[in-house]
Amino acid sequence: MNNLLELKGQFMHRKNPSAFGPLNLPKGSVVTEEHLHDLKKQLSGVLATWVEDNTLQGALVSVHYKTVIAKSNRIQSLLSNAGKKPNDSVRGAKFVWEDTPEGKVQKHVFTHFVSLDAIRKSIQLLDTVARIVNDDYGGQITESNTKDINSGKYNNKLMSKSAFLRVIADANYVEFFTVDRVLEPIIGESIITIYKTGVDTQVLFSKLGISLTNGKMIDETTLRLNQNEIEILQNNASYLIAMNVVDFSEFLEDENKGLEVKDTAEEYLIPAPQNEPIVGVIDTRFDERVYFHEWVEYEDMLDENIEPVKDDYFHGTAVSSIIVDGPSFNPNLQDNCGRFRVKHFGVAIARGFSSFEILKMIKDIVAKNRDIKVWNLSLGSAMEINPNFMSPESAEIDRIQSEYDVIFVVAGTNKKLIEGDREMRIGAPADSLNSLVVNAVDFNGKKASYTRVGPVLSFFYKPDVSYYGGDGAEKMVVCEPNGIAYVSGTSFAAPWVTRKLAYLIHRMGFSREIAKALIIDSAAGWNRKDDTSYAIGYGIVPKKIEDLLHCRDDEIRFVLKGTIEEYETYTYQLPVPKDQDGHPYFARATLVYFPKSDRNQGVDYTSTEMDIHFGRLQEKDGKASIKSIDKNKQADEGLHILYEENVRKFHRKWDNVKHIGEIIKDRARPRKVYNSGMWGLLIRTKERQEAGAGQGLPFGVVVTLREMNGVNRLDNFIQLCMMHGWIVNEYKPDVLQKVYEKAEEEIDFE
Repeated sequence: MNNLLELKGQFMHRKNPSAFGPLNLPKGSVVTEEHLHDLKKQLSGVLATWVEDNTLQGALVSVHYKTVIAKSNRIQSLLSNAGKKPNDSVRGAKFVWEDTPEGKVQKHVFTHFVSLDAIRKSIQLLDTVARIVNDDYGGQITESNTKDINSGKYNNKLMSKSAFLRVIADANYVEFFTVDRVLEPIIGESIITIYKTGVDTQVLFSKLGISLTNGKMIDETTLRLNQNEIEILQNNASYLIAMNVVDFSEFLEDENKGLEVKDTAEEYLIPAPQNEPIVGVIDTRFDERVYFHEWVEYEDMLDENIEPVKDDYFHGTAVSSIIVDGPSFNPNLQDNCGRFRVKHFGVAIARGFSSFEILKMIKDIVAKNRDIKVWNLSLGSAMEINPNFMSPESAEIDRIQSEYDVIFVVAGTNKKLIEGDREMRIGAPADSLNSLVVNAVDFNGKKASYTRVGPVLSFFYKPDVSYYGGDGAEKMVVCEPNGIAYVSGTSFAAPWVTRKLAYLIHRMGFSREIAKALIIDSAAGWNRKDDTSYAIGYGIVPKKIEDLLHCRDDEIRFVLKGTIEEYETYTYQLPVPKDQDGHPYFARATLVYFPKSDRNQGVDYTSTEMDIHFGRLQEKDGKASIKSIDKNKQADEGLHILYEENVRKFHRKWDNVKHIGEIIKDRARPRKVYNSGMWGLLIRTKERQEAGAGQGLPFGVVVTLREMNGVNRLDNFIQLCMMHGWIVNEYKPDVLQKVYEKAEEEIDFE
């Protein structure tokens, strides 16, 4: 077996060298005078609405596009005002689906908050452009017309060429303007998120007759309202509601059957804890009478007026038992990670929990325990996530991970038995993008009967991975307050992945980006097929930690880490060994990063996109480029027609995990060697909102190369890397384990 390598060296950084070319309509596009007049009428209706209702001292306007839209194709001229671009006024984004003869068509909707003057200006622009289209282009303008205009064939005095083309481009992509409202009744106490309008929320709600206190607010736009307050809001300002979820979540218990009481203190002997790594657990209460209680520091976060009952202790105690000592009573799942100490926080009771209260508790827990880097969260809502916005719980967990350099492992939530075969979307907080979300499979590697599915926000790949959680007659063994219990559920799959993640971060010293990438890459493996059911994620994580830290004798696996400083971050100095015929390798790579996010932006949730290109280096006319193993052409030189739907589907644009790989074939030929014979890694960065928001953002990449003829070329690769200036660290788990133990020893100074 070959050991995992780490390459340390300097990444180069480069600003975006390209500029936008002339503004032309896409091939086959037509903008008619009639469509321009329709848009004008729609905006006139929107203006009339907000002239009559001056609650906001501005206007919320929803822009419905014809398809899923790239940032560069959003409106650039319409709804702009006072030097501000329309993108600056976006307050939310969602998807809608339209039935067509070809099937459902997915479309983008963006909600803007603008001044009334911005709407008046847009109405005037549309009127002027419609006149020009009618007078000069016979009532419609096409791609060829815009090319003629850019070549100099434009002399209309009503509007400049650039201003005219910007409005034409906007009109080409926009289907209609309106004021969207939430009309379906919201039942029960709920967490409501309103659009940002610049008006203080308490002042705004007092105008509507709703009294707010700080205790009801999570932040300036997210708050908890009772049924009566929600009815007032819907009757008077339904346009304010961006998102809503019921606050009280039913706690969906994992299946517990065949309970068997034993004297676990006699059956399982456990030494006293020393300086093992500490994992954080946020769950139901913990029973301090169990045999491993010395390994767990417990803190009850629940209101002292909530009287504890026996059922409140089962789930949390079982989860911590796996993290501390799982392999002792599940020898078939021995992972060789050792034992872990746990700091356990009881935040929920068996019969259910308030998302609002848990949100506030998690903020406080992580902020006060900065030494804990890995957190296990096996609580989940029985309710399905909404395809158009993140749950408040997940948004808060994502924010915490971005701010505090921690990582959460989250259970993928379970179906109720009464749901049967009905496909059911995962529940909060399993929609957290930065977290490592774990679903369950049975001991034969098939998806469990209780499995729920992604995606998140109609696009993001969740769950990330799966692990064994028991199913049917074959159960997971845990320790509960009464003794040994036989259980199944995603709650008991997640802690096994938590153990591996904690091992990689604490004992091996990996960053969270590299650790998460190693988990996902090991689960995906070779010849991965897309999990179109969104049930298993990238695959099943291997049982033994060695399978993440070693590879086959004919494979080379290495990790790279860096930070984003400019538009491009790259290295063209990866010296992959050659044979006489070329590069005899199959290749795969996994990129992971933890972007900032904004729940108020709806489906446009993540702020930063990292686009990975990995492959052989080509040089032509003094310029270097990468022939990426996944044929990724985004932002490459030359003409490449790429549609937003396709780059999201095939290259995972805007996803914070990228896994690319070649298919292993029996009769493959070595890859052609270009010029220098080097390979390269290039990451291009895009921002949704503020330019430079991702600057300094860390990333981690795992690369695996498999030799086509079974030859071990590891030593050759190490020598070549050192010759080209790389520092090469070889990860030897047994050596690093001893280093960790020595470093954690307490020294007695006499």
